[in-house]
Amino acid sequence: MAHCVTLVQLSISCDHLIDKDIGSKSDPLCVLLQDVGGGSWAELGRTERVRNCSSPEFSKTLQLEYRFETVQKLRFGIYDIDNKTPELRDDDFLGGAECSLGQIVSSQVLTLPLMLKPGKPAGRGTITVSAQELKDNRVVTMEVEARNLDKK
Repeated sequence: MAHCVTLVQLSISCDHLIDKDIGSKSDPLCVLLQDVGGGSWAELGRTERVRNCSSPEFSKTLQLEYRFETVQKLRFGIYDIDNKTPELRDDDFLGGAECSLGQIVSSQVLTLPLMLKPGKPAGRGTITVSAQELKDNRVVTMEVEARNLDKK
């Protein structure tokens, strides 16, 4: 059976993030994780950090393969990044949301409330994820030459 797979580009923005910084707004970054089974999550990518912003529109998009008829659970985590280390344990968690890639693709634009933990909202914070299918626009150019062919 052929696997139906297409490449999808996700654009992410947030509104009304909680502020954990003193004297300035948070410096948010979004981390995308995918459920790999057994309660484990694998990081698929990160957006850039936006300085001093409570409603960021991340310019870096995240690309992943969308497998038709397969539930791909995703988790988005928003962190306030105040240092240069790639580790997230030492950064403030501003909220997260879970959904499936199918939900995003089918609605094209999906807005979810951010949660600090199950049942505890992160203020009025929301995350909006939009999906766009990436088409393969590669072009193949071939030059063909023949010599000493029979005359017919």
